[in-house]
Amino acid sequence: MSKAMKIAIVDDEQDMRQSISQWLALSGYDTETFASAEDALKGIGPDYPGIVITDIKMPGMDGMRFLKKLMGSDSALPVIMITGHGDVPMAVEAMRVGAFDFLEKPFNPDRMTELAKKATNSRRLTLDNRALRRELSDGTQIMKKLIGTSPVMERLREDILDLGQADGHVLIDGETGTGKTLVAHALHAVGARAGKKFVLLSCAAWDEDALAKRLFGPMQPEDTQLPAVEEARGGTLVLEDIEALSDSLQARLLSFINDQGTPAETRIVAICNMQEQNRTCEDAMRSDLFYRLASLRITLPPLRQRGEDILTLFSHLVEQFAEEYGCDAPQVSAQEAAQLLQAPWPGNVRQLINLAERAVLQSRRGSGTIASLLMSDHEDMQPVMTTEGKPLKEYVEAFERMLIDNTMRRHKGSIVNVMEELCLPRRTLNEKMAKYGLQRADYL
Repeated sequence: MSKAMKIAIVDDEQDMRQSISQWLALSGYDTETFASAEDALKGIGPDYPGIVITDIKMPGMDGMRFLKKLMGSDSALPVIMITGHGDVPMAVEAMRVGAFDFLEKPFNPDRMTELAKKATNSRRLTLDNRALRRELSDGTQIMKKLIGTSPVMERLREDILDLGQADGHVLIDGETGTGKTLVAHALHAVGARAGKKFVLLSCAAWDEDALAKRLFGPMQPEDTQLPAVEEARGGTLVLEDIEALSDSLQARLLSFINDQGTPAETRIVAICNMQEQNRTCEDAMRSDLFYRLASLRITLPPLRQRGEDILTLFSHLVEQFAEEYGCDAPQVSAQEAAQLLQAPWPGNVRQLINLAERAVLQSRRGSGTIASLLMSDHEDMQPVMTTEGKPLKEYVEAFERMLIDNTMRRHKGSIVNVMEELCLPRRTLNEKMAKYGLQRADYL
């Protein structure tokens, strides 16, 4: 679950600091107080996990100088200024410099709480976005998101590493919900362009005229963004739904690619989402553009071809959602594990994510089963599953691996506790962990 946001209270008057702190603490905030701006700067860095409430008039460094220092360190840090009567012009100047808002003394405590709530929500969103950007630019972290030990996933990771280091344009295709955009991020993150711009543009989200301007320009004088081909210069331009490009825009894209020469200054990663029966990406694109983009190609495997990865992914997802919602993760029975493995998964990983969240929510309410959710998602699925088409041994091993994996996660790698819960001697547990590629270090 999300941690409470901090609120730094900066005021040279002790009574004011304490009263603000007590009021906000009663509202559930984690407060810390500072008697001077100089002291506060020692504890407030660029990624400070909260907001600042500060008086404007203070001895030494006043609120305005303090605000400018904070904005220089982190321009997205919300700072609420407390002003005295007659200081409104100064407060307006503070807003121009970058203050989030201001309170005029004597102020209503409820108004302060309302502002604090808005500011902390804004700060949480900023920090979450920064964390996501860091994660998506870290090749090691993003590769960890490609969970699974099936042969098709091992091959996918190898392809990403190989093609990430190559310099040509790439075409990514596969069924909906398989993670094509995540793979595009991974290609950028593991390659030589990792520190350069990464621009993502959905071709299906714009009408033709607007897309032409967003992609190639010219932009209007009031526009703050560069055309995508300029914005991504030297980095990676990802075009989702490439099949939505009209013939004329495909021709302009081909000209842009040809004009770059070799090696390309800007790498194009095209994502194709063709789902029409008997039609392919090649059918939807000009042949010359298709062959320029598809010289390097990654086709993502559907979830139904990933074997016991389904159980590994599902276990990982329910643990994440259980932590987010503050409850225990639902346990998967042997029959439900078999059903998860046999389901057709037309929505692929995206559908599995949705199922995992619903499983956690209904478990928190104390009602329903994973099997009932599967039945509602797959109307043609039979309540009692057989092992037709797959050896029973494979289902048993997949369930056994999931059970050991879940228990190791729950006990944070404690071999003794896992042995006790599963009633397994150490030697047997060690042998099974080795068999399934489970390492204790991954759970510590």
